[in-house]
Order: sequence, then structure tokens, then C-alpha cells
Amino acid sequence: MERRAIGAAGLEVGAVGLGCMPMSWAYSSSQQRGDRSLRTVHSALDAGSSLLDTADMYGPFTNELLLGRVLKERRADAFVSTKAGLLVGDQHIVANGRPGYVKRACDASLRRLQTDVIDLYQLHRADPEVPVEETWGAMAELVGAGKVRALGMCAVGARASRRSGGDVYEGTIRQLERMQQVFPVSTVQAELSVWSPRALERLLPWCEARGVGFLAATPLGNGFLTGTLTPGQGFEPDDVRARHPRFTAEMMAANQSVVAGLRRVAARHGGSVTPAQVALAWVLAQGRHVVPVPGTKRPEWAVENAGAWKLKLTAYDLAEIEALPPARGSWD
Repeated sequence: MERRAIGAAGLEVGAVGLGCMPMSWAYSSSQQRGDRSLRTVHSALDAGSSLLDTADMYGPFTNELLLGRVLKERRADAFVSTKAGLLVGDQHIVANGRPGYVKRACDASLRRLQTDVIDLYQLHRADPEVPVEETWGAMAELVGAGKVRALGMCAVGARASRRSGGDVYEGTIRQLERMQQVFPVSTVQAELSVWSPRALERLLPWCEARGVGFLAATPLGNGFLTGTLTPGQGFEPDDVRARHPRFTAEMMAANQSVVAGLRRVAARHGGSVTPAQVALAWVLAQGRHVVPVPGTKRPEWAVENAGAWKLKLTAYDLAEIEALPPARGSWD
């Protein structure tokens, strides 16, 4: 599989990144251990996953501090991506796209990450109270100041689209077109996986037509596509899956056919290939500008994920995955 660099910051495609969020945020806090997380980041870098994806809201702030401990030693090995634009309260998250705030947030991220420059700075969410051109213009000034190398945008998730029936990315595409008039968009990050393929309809084609990199978020379906989760196992209250409509005991059981299909494909490629690697290889096969960014907290899984770029799925494999039943959620 070809591995190339695209965009102003030199993002490597054809490889697998490391999503660092689960180490500090959104997943079972009892399983978040700093020493193991440090080993996970080092293992990912050793295995060739240069892209490290974080955000100031993860923790908040603790995820960037964690990466900073690694980057202090291994900055040359990493492509550093972080995000700004969301503020975490006691029971809520709000967008803040004011130019002054974004600039202060960048300086704070640089300090926590212990680096002089951020390779990719992403707008986590557009602020409905601030014209996106103003926010993006302030971020562009950070590039001019040498604090940031390239800019990206995170798209709102696609889960609600199954209920609405609409094109969930229509608004995102309109924003992206406005942003492009101010400063080039180097990457777009959005959910893309075997069980959440909606980005293939319009968002990924938009990126491909413009040479924009696509960072595939949650490419392992929040862990479900690894085949390591058991229906009815339950999740800790602070785990996002405890409220996810595809992670009720009934829906996890109903969606086992998706994992079974990934297992069949994996078996054809040898006993060492895992369902997770098949799921990541499927994401890589969706386009020349696509980079899957699976999250993990464990070194062994980071190494397993990084190895997925070596797996080349056949046309027969892709057809079998395409024919799998669509994933179900509790709203279905």
C-alpha cells in the first residue's frame, strides 16, 4: 500500500493514526492509567503511527499534557494534531469560536504539548454565535505566526441522520466552502467505519475533489468492530457507550453479524489478522486521502491497529463487507 504525504503539514496517508481521546476522556475512567497511556503512545510511534490526534477538551487538558511528556522526547517522530473550539462545563459542552479565545487556546495547547508548533490545528466545532470566517481567519493568523502548520475542520457526527433521513453533512460542506475562501482546509475529520459509512455519500467525495485529507474518526465503531465486546457486558456511567443507541444489550446482539463478517474476512488472510485490522483496512480502501484514527488505551492494540496498513483487501473482501447488514441502533 502506498504511503504518501499530502497537505501543507505533510500528513502521511496510507498509514493509521492514533486517537488519544480514550486515554483521558469519554471512555471508562477506571481504565485510564497514565503510565499505560504513555507506553501506548510510544508503542504507536514505534509501530509507524506518526499521527497523534488529541484536543484541549479531552480531560479537559490532561490529554495534551500526557502527549507533551512523549513529545518532549520524540517530537521528530510525531505529526501532532489538536483541536480547539469546545469548552467543557460541569454538565455541558459549548462552542467558542471567538478569535481571541482561539488564539489563547492555541498558546495554551503549545505549552501543554511542549512543542513550538502544531502540525494540524482543527476547529472542533463551529460556534453558531460567531461567523465561521472570523474563527477561521484567526486560525489562519496562527499559521502566519508560525505556531501552526495547517488547519482542519471536525464535522458533526452522523448518528442523528438515521432518524432525520437528511444529509447530515450538508451544513458542514457549506461551512467548508466558506472557510476555503479564507484559508485552505487541509483536513476534515468525521466518523467513518464499516457500520457508519454516511461520509462516503458526499463529505469524502468533497474532500477528494479538492485534495483535502480525510481523518476517519471512530473507525472501529467505538470498539464494537474489534469483536472484543460482549452483548450485555455493561459500561461504566461515564463511558459514552452507556448512552449510545448501538450499545444496548439488544442492539449489540443484533449487530453481531457485522463482526462475524469481519471475522470471516480476517480468517481468509491468516490467523494473525484481526477483525479490527480488517475494519481499518476497509477505511483505508475508501480513498487515497483517508487516514483512520482509531482510539485506544493499550499498547498492544496500538501496535495491532498500526499494522492494518499492510493488509490489502481483495475485491471479494470489499464486496462481502459491502453486503453486510447495516448496523442497528435503539432508534430503529
